[in-house]
Amino acid sequence: MGITSGIVLFAVIWFMTFLVVIPIRIQTQGDLNEVVPGTHAGSPEHHHLRKKAWITTGVSVVLWAIIGGTILSGAITVRDLDMFNRMGQDQSAPQ
Repeated sequence: MGITSGIVLFAVIWFMTFLVVIPIRIQTQGDLNEVVPGTHAGSPEHHHLRKKAWITTGVSVVLWAIIGGTILSGAITVRDLDMFNRMGQDQSAPQ
């Protein structure tokens, strides 16, 4: 895995984690009974994005290390995911 692949993997993990973390403990205007006229009751009042971004970064680093380590160790390869044998025989494996 190259540097660019590692950065892309981290970015994908970070955004997927962020989308999971965003709705956790959000306080909407409807929850607080302070709906501003012209806005939806589901609009966030207190979203705590900075804290959620730091939590997301910490979780993403751990997940990235686990997934990157698995990829670099060769424990799971693309051929392991080839259920229909579309890639053919592995030429580097002894026969």
